[in-house]
Parts: sequence; C-alpha cells; structure tokens
Amino acid sequence: VQLQASGGGLVQAGGSLQLSCSAAGSIVSINIMGWYRQAPGKQRELVATITSTGSTNYADSVKGRFTMSRDNAKNTVYLQMNRLKPEDTAVFYCYALARTVVTPTALREYWGQGTLVTVSS
Repeated sequence: VQLQASGGGLVQAGGSLQLSCSAAGSIVSINIMGWYRQAPGKQRELVATITSTGSTNYADSVKGRFTMSRDNAKNTVYLQMNRLKPEDTAVFYCYALARTVVTPTALREYWGQGTLVTVSS
C-alpha cells in the first residue's frame, strides 16, 4: 500500500490547512486510516484516526480544532485543521491499517512519507 500525503505548508497561527492522504495499491480493505505527527525533538504522536465506518478518534490537543473525514470510494482521508497553533508545527504522517491481495487475511501497517506543517506565531 502506498500512501501519498499532501497539503502541508506554512500558515499563521489561527489559520487553517487541509491535509489529504490517498492510498493506492493492491488493497483488499482498509480498516483504519490516521494521522500522526512528529515535532522536532519529540516522539511521533497520534493526531486522529478514522475507521472504515467513519468512527473518529482525536488526540486531546486537537479536539474541537481538527476534523478527520474519509472517502472510502477513493481510499482517501482528509484532515481539516482549524485554529492552528505554533505547537502544531510538525511533520504529519499518514497511516493505514490494511489488508492487501498479498496478505488478505492479515492486517498490516503502512506509513506515508510525511508532510510538513509549520505554524508561525
């Protein structure tokens, strides 16, 4: 599974950005897709996840500001980020838990290449 993330960039505090991540490959099913982020000098942390049925989970730090959505037909997820703060600055990584034609009975983790979000104060 190849995950292609896009939408990062530079934005002022209080602004908005939308990230997108598209999954491609010999996919049988995608159970969960999500976003993680890694700020400089910090460990990678969960931002948000969404299941195939649309159930979402958010880190406390982004609740009420970020919204994740999913287009199952396109194997694409979106992360709408509003009221961005300087502490949101990080490389955002797309994540998928999926089955492929190679491993149709096993769920495997896949990661995208990351997209940088920089929020200036």
